[in-house]
Amino acid sequence: MSLQEPEVILRRVEWTVLRRLDGLLQGEYRTLFRGHGIDLADIREYEPGDDVRYIDWNVSARMDTPYVRQYLEDREVTAHFLLDLSPSVDFGTINTLKRDQLVDFVAVLARLLTRHGNKVGAILYAGKVERTIPAGGGKIQVLRLLNDIVKLPRLQSAPYTSVSELVEHALRTIRRRSVVFLVSDFFSAPGWERPLGMLARKHEVIAVRLEDPRERELPDIGMVVMNDAETGESVHVDTHDAKFRKRFDAVVRKREAELHGAFARSGVDVLTLSTEEDLVRAVLRFAALRKQRRGMPVAVAV
Repeated sequence: MSLQEPEVILRRVEWTVLRRLDGLLQGEYRTLFRGHGIDLADIREYEPGDDVRYIDWNVSARMDTPYVRQYLEDREVTAHFLLDLSPSVDFGTINTLKRDQLVDFVAVLARLLTRHGNKVGAILYAGKVERTIPAGGGKIQVLRLLNDIVKLPRLQSAPYTSVSELVEHALRTIRRRSVVFLVSDFFSAPGWERPLGMLARKHEVIAVRLEDPRERELPDIGMVVMNDAETGESVHVDTHDAKFRKRFDAVVRKREAELHGAFARSGVDVLTLSTEEDLVRAVLRFAALRKQRRGMPVAVAV
């Protein structure tokens, strides 16, 4: 049986990742998913640390002081994975590609959710929206997601990625308030920040950023051929050239600043998955961050 068969992938992550998370999260899996329901429970005066997205501006204007909405928490969480499977996610180290991190993340989070009676769905993007998988529950649904991901043909080249097209499709198709994981390396045409902010106002959105350290650092190894993973175009580069390395570093720092600013303005939390970091460690660090932001005691070991 191939190592890329859905059953093999799920069995591997259950043994290597889920078992460890179960022990370290100590049952607090909901730390990763806020899961607010649509039923309004109360309106109260704003307190420092409250999420500004839940300010009721009409009541605040009448009372001349900020008030926030409180919701009853749904017993069931519905989650959707927005998956960028464009050619650039096939970049990585010899042993691990960004695509591998994406597959493992979906397998772990989908199984973690469905084991607790929740539903998961997905939207697959590869140059265009290829497939929409309605939310469903159970282990069979997880295997369906994994099967559709690994069986989707890999593109050698494609039009430049448009994350905004993926997010806008989600805005049109996801009706019920959900937890939405946008998984991408965000090498994309501009224009995705505004629809992402709109999505975050309707749903609990988590940006899962895939990265490889070699995208940030350019080693001094002489003449190399660099390929554009999206278009397939090649260019010869002299990495001995100090001025070129300096320009490369400036471009990387500018992109980092722009991404951090876009996520902050959109009001989404960010989980970074590196090809050189253990998935369990990354998820635990993110869980601790979310607990800290909500003023909860952080007991998760990272």
